[in-house]
Amino acid sequence: MEWDEKLQAIIDYVENHLQRKEEDIDKEEVAKIAECSFGFFQKVFSYMNGISFAEYVRSRKLTLAGYDLKSTDLKVVDISYKYGYDSPTSFSKAFQIFHGISPKEARSRDGVLKVVPKMQIRERQKYSWRLEQKEGFRLVGKSITVSCEHNMHFRKIPEFWDECQRNGIYAKLVSMDSGTPRGLFGLFGDYDERLNEMEYSIMAISEEKLPQGFNEIYIPEATWAVFDCRGAVPWAIQKGWQYLHEEWLVKYPFRHGECPEIEWYSGQNAYDSQYLSQIWIPVIEE
Repeated sequence: MEWDEKLQAIIDYVENHLQRKEEDIDKEEVAKIAECSFGFFQKVFSYMNGISFAEYVRSRKLTLAGYDLKSTDLKVVDISYKYGYDSPTSFSKAFQIFHGISPKEARSRDGVLKVVPKMQIRERQKYSWRLEQKEGFRLVGKSITVSCEHNMHFRKIPEFWDECQRNGIYAKLVSMDSGTPRGLFGLFGDYDERLNEMEYSIMAISEEKLPQGFNEIYIPEATWAVFDCRGAVPWAIQKGWQYLHEEWLVKYPFRHGECPEIEWYSGQNAYDSQYLSQIWIPVIEE
């Protein structure tokens, strides 16, 4: 399930508990739906929506409390306990701050109340992404050093892929691939700020003996933010990186993990308009 789907499921869960079951929100249940810790989910929610989860829930409680005051004869004390407040005093104070009028004034015909509607996730993000916990895996392949001067890596990395296809390394890696699903990886190694260059590797998951002239890297168990890129290579993956650097990483709500950033290329037709490649960013769940 992707983040927009998880988010909608959690929003539906909140509404069900506030309006039907009239129960407090269970943090453990939210974490279960989000498939991550509750604290980590709160960061994602805030990043995606520009409002904290606690503030959204509080706004929905006070919106619904306003409806109750306008449309029912429930006492203020009953409404306060219904929405989880410890006392009518704390409820009245929160209500006044949110709506700008007291609960008593809200019952008058002329009382105007603030409304925060139920959040609806209708538009998918430009790039769908999700968090995935992956076990450690061994990668085998070839590496080169590429210059980042004047964005030369955007040209040199595709040239490296072409070279590996011509000299048989690509076919060798495909034959060694034991990943599920099958596909090859592009890894971004250490960046040398002084020289403005970095290491880039083309690799496959494999348990076979290391061939002569190849190198291996072990990727430990980690949590990854996985971004789907659709379109022919290298255009789709380069547009994906552009999106990450210009938008997603600017608002980056997570600490970066110790693993290298990874590209993954599926075993489909790489020139098809719906070809699937992915960008994996290692994150630390806090």
